[in-house]
Amino acid sequence: SMPLADLVLELLAAGIEIHCMRDLTRGGLASALNEIAQAAKVAIAIDENVIPIREDVQGACEILGLDPLYVANEGRFIAFIPQADAERALAIMHEHSLGTAAQIVGTVTNDTSNLVTMKSKIGQQRIVDMLSGEQLPRIC
Repeated sequence: SMPLADLVLELLAAGIEIHCMRDLTRGGLASALNEIAQAAKVAIAIDENVIPIREDVQGACEILGLDPLYVANEGRFIAFIPQADAERALAIMHEHSLGTAAQIVGTVTNDTSNLVTMKSKIGQQRIVDMLSGEQLPRIC
């Protein structure tokens, strides 16, 4: 695990307004986004092309038949920040050793569908559901 408090404190010290924040340890990015969308009654749209997934993690997930969006991510978090502050927050995070891979991965809308959607690498839109049960490997 990684202590992320210093990184978050730097954002707060710079006056960045963090609306919501969640660690990605349990259920990964997809679960965190779904829980937030449902609780806040908003829709969230993400872009697969900008989600930072390390090559070794992607490879291991492919071998094991797992979706990296649902894999636990210790030492990672998602922060919801006003669009006006997003680029400045990203620059602050990039200056910190634990924030070098930070990316803006999506947007929130007032759509009350509570859905998380993702633009895939080939440009298709898909719903990113909440994982139910255990993530079982795909057998091809």
